[in-house]
Amino acid sequence: MNSISILNTPVHPVTMAETMALCAQFAAEPRLHQICTTNPEFIMRAQDDAAFRQLLWDADLCVPDGVGLLLAGKWIGRPFPERVPGSEMVYHLAEHCAEKGWRLFLLGAQEGIAAQAGRIFQEKYPALIIAGTYAGSPSLEENETIVSLINESRADILYVAYGNPKQDMWIGRNKERLKTVRVAIGIGASLDFVTGNAIRAPRWMQKLGLEWLHRLILEPWRWRRMLALPRFVFAILRARLWATQRVAPT
Repeated sequence: MNSISILNTPVHPVTMAETMALCAQFAAEPRLHQICTTNPEFIMRAQDDAAFRQLLWDADLCVPDGVGLLLAGKWIGRPFPERVPGSEMVYHLAEHCAEKGWRLFLLGAQEGIAAQAGRIFQEKYPALIIAGTYAGSPSLEENETIVSLINESRADILYVAYGNPKQDMWIGRNKERLKTVRVAIGIGASLDFVTGNAIRAPRWMQKLGLEWLHRLILEPWRWRRMLALPRFVFAILRARLWATQRVAPT
């Protein structure tokens, strides 16, 4: 699938329904497929981190998770059909796992959160098979233990909740070592949202693209990371201005 380049970083113009269809396709293929839930913070980190930028280019799918990306797509004349939030994708894919018999492993978050999220998913989708849950960490010291746990669980689908970019880099470095996993997704704080350990912004704030403000109010210590948002807007406007100047008649 062709991607849209946002500041030399790939984002795929997919809907949630198309993402689920691609997951079904990925699940039928004999290798791990990495999905990244790309938002403006991803884009700005990729500007300064060559390894992370390459990981995004190597990923099988980078969904547009962030209203800022939808706006950027419009500004550059390459609109995205809709936003595909990771916090909603975890429910859609869990439902598909239940329907198709795929085994789901939940990795990351604080101790006990993944197990609690697994129980909540199973209450919502009774046929769902939770292959395993584990908090752990993305550190190299735990890598062997975690890979062994996942392989022994025979998981088909893997959610990794270590936060950007640790979760995505963890998946990237273990692509060849996870033997049964067919789809692996970095899901950030999604398990905290599932369990109620963190609260998503009200729907009206989501529609206005103000989820970042809601999270900043609840977690003011994140203010440095939030600086990626104004940097992203400035970089997009600058790139658009530069492109306009280059095509302007002389």
